[in-house]
Amino acid sequence: MWPNAVADALCRIEWAFARPGRYLDASVFCSPGINDARDDLEWAMRHLPLGAKRDLGRLITRVDEELERRTLPEPNSIELAVFGWWWTRMRER
Repeated sequence: MWPNAVADALCRIEWAFARPGRYLDASVFCSPGINDARDDLEWAMRHLPLGAKRDLGRLITRVDEELERRTLPEPNSIELAVFGWWWTRMRER
């Protein structure tokens, strides 16, 4: 990872969640978007020491809850689940 990668990912996610509306619109998923940011956080979790991993894990739990709340399952994208459940969510078009 590069310096400030976790901070950059959290900023992209914060920007996306600050958008108005019940559902996230498609613009927050454009690369590098919220899915890419969530991938970065997942990668960081695999490489952080235990204490930092625990702290970041608490943030990711909140991110995942909000992402799940503001998107819907996309049944046609189930093959993307190998990359992470967040890739299988529908965006408002």
